[in-house]
Amino acid sequence: MKKAQKAKIVETARANFIEKIGVITQSEGLPRIAGRVLAMLLYDGEKVSFGQLADALQVSRGSISSGVRMLESQQLIKRVAKAGDRQDYFLIVDNAFANMVEASAMRARRAASDIEESLEDIPASETGPRLRVASYAAFYRAMEEGLRSTGEALRTHR
Repeated sequence: MKKAQKAKIVETARANFIEKIGVITQSEGLPRIAGRVLAMLLYDGEKVSFGQLADALQVSRGSISSGVRMLESQQLIKRVAKAGDRQDYFLIVDNAFANMVEASAMRARRAASDIEESLEDIPASETGPRLRVASYAAFYRAMEEGLRSTGEALRTHR
């Protein structure tokens, strides 16, 4: 296989990966650009400047800014400096996937607590609704437990 042909295959695989992660992220209710930024940082594995992200992903600096802020708030990427350069650079954090799982576990824990709080308001005489609502809370508790365990496993996986 020729060098140019191999480079084209690699670039196509990279582009497809970035777009797929964007779509997955969007299907989870998050901005597609945030998924594309995450995917690019993950695939490339190196520091990338704000401007490079905008150019490579062919989106506005405003879109990059929003996506980056969201990813930083979820502890998936971090800002880093490059000696002699005033630009912001971004890098995927260690344990990014454990952070994702732990954030999901926290959301499941909050949902379970909220549902259990509602369960307390349902009169004991309402056995059907109480059973169904308790089952719903149990679903979130089980999810929380499984996610917490998965997060711990990811943190120890190297």
